[in-house]
Amino acid sequence: MAFRSLRDGAIDTTSASGELVFHIFSPLAQFERRLIQERTKAGLSVARARGRKGGRKAITRNDPRVKTACRMHRDHELSVEQICRTLEISRATFYRYLAVATEPTPAT
Repeated sequence: MAFRSLRDGAIDTTSASGELVFHIFSPLAQFERRLIQERTKAGLSVARARGRKGGRKAITRNDPRVKTACRMHRDHELSVEQICRTLEISRATFYRYLAVATEPTPAT
C-alpha cells in the first residue's frame, strides 16, 4: 500500500526516498506527542501539589439555577420541555439539577 500526498508532493511512499521521509517523520511526530504528554502530566502534578484541582466546580443544592429549576418543576405550571427552554438547559442538565436537589445531605 502506498501513500501519496496530493497537496505537497513531498511525501510519496511509492519511491524509496518518499518512504524514507515518511519513516523519519513518523517517529519524530510520535516523539513530539510523547513529550507533550509528559509535560502535561508534569504540569498537572505540580498544580495538584499546589492544591489546585482541575475540572468544573460541583453544583450544589444552593445554586440558584438548581433552586429555580426545582421551583419551576414543583409548581407544575410548565412541562419539562418548557422549563428547559426557559432556563436554556438540556433535559439531562435539568434532571441532574433535580438529582442534586434531592440527594441527602452528608452527615457531619
